[in-house]
Amino acid sequence: MSGMRVQAKVANGETEVKILMNHPMETGGRKDQKTNEVIPAHFITEVTCEHNGKVVLNSDWSGGISKNPYLSFKFKGGAAEESVKVTWKDNKGETETQEAKIKA
Repeated sequence: MSGMRVQAKVANGETEVKILMNHPMETGGRKDQKTNEVIPAHFITEVTCEHNGKVVLNSDWSGGISKNPYLSFKFKGGAAEESVKVTWKDNKGETETQEAKIKA
């Protein structure tokens, strides 16, 4: 299941971060069509982004977000060649972290 793509680009004093997360995002409300068993809930509960050790985004999620979610946001500051670090955590205790250099 692993895999996350992070891109960051700075322009006019703002850094735009784009994240594509590979995750099933199961709500716990669907049934497997073959077995008719309920598919257990498995979804991201928190996404955090840091720049220079400072949290610039902290987002709490639930099961209502689609499979392989995409997130884009901007923050003031950042410079080319600095990095951003994105971490997600899910309801099963799994986590993933990815860093990316900011481009101009």
